[in-house]
Parts: sequence; structure tokens; C-alpha cells
Amino acid sequence: MPNPTNAAAYKSVAGAFDFKNVYYQLSPNVLTEQTLLSGEGILNDTGALCINTGEFTGRSPQDKFIVKDETTANTIDWNAFNIPVEEKYFIGLRKKMLDYLGEKEDVWIRDAYACASPEYRLNIRVINENPWSNLFAYNMFLRPDESELDNFTPQWHIIQAPGFKADPAVDGTRRHNFAMVSFTHKTILIGGTGYTGEMKKGIFTVLNYLLPHTHKVLSMHCSANMGNAGDVAIFFGLSGTGKTTLSADPNRKLIGDDEHGWMDKEVFNFEGGCYAKLIDLSPGKEPEIYHAIRPGALVENISFYNNSSEIDFTSKAITENTRVSYPLDFISNALEPSVGGVPKNIFFLTCDAHGVLPPISRLSTPQAMYQFISGYTAKVAGTETGVT
Repeated sequence: MPNPTNAAAYKSVAGAFDFKNVYYQLSPNVLTEQTLLSGEGILNDTGALCINTGEFTGRSPQDKFIVKDETTANTIDWNAFNIPVEEKYFIGLRKKMLDYLGEKEDVWIRDAYACASPEYRLNIRVINENPWSNLFAYNMFLRPDESELDNFTPQWHIIQAPGFKADPAVDGTRRHNFAMVSFTHKTILIGGTGYTGEMKKGIFTVLNYLLPHTHKVLSMHCSANMGNAGDVAIFFGLSGTGKTTLSADPNRKLIGDDEHGWMDKEVFNFEGGCYAKLIDLSPGKEPEIYHAIRPGALVENISFYNNSSEIDFTSKAITENTRVSYPLDFISNALEPSVGGVPKNIFFLTCDAHGVLPPISRLSTPQAMYQFISGYTAKVAGTETGVT
């Protein structure tokens, strides 16, 4: 039966959709229990929920689309990764997905927001087909107080249904899986894939458009932390190059591990959690991340040692892109709220296997500008579908 955190807010949410049972704003413990009862996950030896995302264990950039309409036609650089789709396909898929979810016995809904800076807060309503996807949304987005739920007004929606598959011949997609963003309808559709990272990167796409375009804020794929003297450092790099590891420094306060905005007076985190890679994780090298794997965390696509519930962090049996999501406060020295001053030090993490640069290079201002604009880095295997 529905189990609302806040009765007034639940009534408002449930009345907006034609779903049978709506589980609204459930706690991590309840979401974990529901996943275990459904047989979709198990606990490891430290009590974290472990699941398999199915066919997709990474994002699929070639199957991510942005609706090209009056809002976006002349404001987006359409190319091989900003892939346009006609609005009619979005409208058709949204109706199909809502009809699909309407036939399910249970649907999970969560209200959350992005951007730790109140000035740029973006309210999000997430609709999920299963409880562990809703747990990911709890971990990764910022969590409103219960007192805020009565008057919570979503500015954007995420509708995510891994079991719903598109028909490419009819729906304008490349394959059965898709992520589709409409800035006019302020909605992200995700179907045919259980990889949870599509949700966080969907909102990152939205903020990449809105913050520079509307607010003149630089949106950044970087981690950030702060020293005891208030000095802020940011770490740029693609997934797998070390952003999360370096930002989780026990001697510095964590601002965030992946997505930030930089305005004239501060840097602020977009998210409420971390999404860390687990391959070759060890307590000696990455103690903060290692100890964050506990009740409430969501572990994806890992393998266990034989006849045990102990994770084998070296295993690539399912994917190299093994992951864990957890709230920021699972890191002992996380900054609350996750906002810092203007960065004093900027690091570009190259993960360079070809020796183009020395292991550590201090760049002049023109060199730093050139490397930032050209985006020099390295793609690490396993993070995205098709990267080897």
C-alpha cells in the first residue's frame, strides 16, 4: 500500500498521475526492503544493497536525444552527442511510458532538487518503475526537508522505466533504449535501460544548458573540496580519471565529487551524493569511499567472492564500470551545505596512458586556457557503452 512521508504532499502527487499504487518519498531502509522482497537485489556483508542494472552497465551517449523545437533550435550546438529529435516523438513516448507505468501495480515517486546554492535550486520530481532506482534518486539528488513537501512544485520531471522499450521504427530512437530531454516540456524520459547514471546525467544535461544560457554560471564536470583555511580546489576529468578519489581527501572537506557550478563568488555542488567507481577499490587507498558502502548505499554490477557476500572489487565479470551511490553525508568530512568559495587550485586529470604530459605539469595561464578549451583528457574503458 502507499506509504507517504507527508500526507498532503502525497495527495497532491498521487492526484497528478493515473497510477494504481504510488510509493512516495520512502526512506532508504524501506526501499532496500522492497528491493530485497522483490528479488531484485541482495545485501553485501556490510549491509549495502547490491543490484544488477541489466543489459546496460553504462550510459549510452548515442541513444540520448534532445528535442529540437522553438526553445532549442538555435541555442544548442547540434552534433554527434547533442542529437536532435522531433517533438512528436517525445510526446508519443511520454504517453506510452505513462500508460505503461499506469498498468504497473506499484510506482515510486520522489521529490528532490539539484543545486546546493538556493539561488539556482531546481526542483525535480522523479518517477521510477522500481524501488532501487528511487533509492538512487534519494542518494544522488538533494533532499528537501519534510516541511517543504506540502508546497513543493516540481520544475522538471524524470520518468524512468527500465522495462519500457521503444520501437525505433515508430518512436524516432536508434534502439529500444533511450534518454530524451525536452526543455519545452521540462521532462527527461529514460526507457529500456536500468543504468541509474542516466538520471543524474540527464539533470546534468539540463543544468549544462540552463546555467550558462540563463544565469551566466559555468557548469562543470568536476569534483571539489576545501582545506581548513577555506582554500577550494576543483578537479576536472572524465569519469574514471580520479575526481571522486581525489576529492574524498580525509584532510579536506568534500564539496562534491562530480558536478558543480561556478559563479562569481562561489562554487556549488549540483548533487546530494556521490557515484563512485568501485573497480580495484581498497580501504588503504580510498578509505572514505570504502567505508561508505554500508546500509543506504546502492552498489551496482559487482561480483562476490565465491560462497560469500564479500565484494570482489577486482572483478570485471559484469563490467569495469562497477559503481556505488551514497549520500554526501556518508563521507565523514562532507561540507554542509556543499558550497565553497572561488577555487584557488584547478587540476586537469588526464589519466594519460601515452606520456603526452609529465605525471604532474604546472600550466601557465595561457596553457591552462588552451587545455580547458580543447578538453584534453582520456576516455577510460567501461564508463560509457562502446568505450574500450
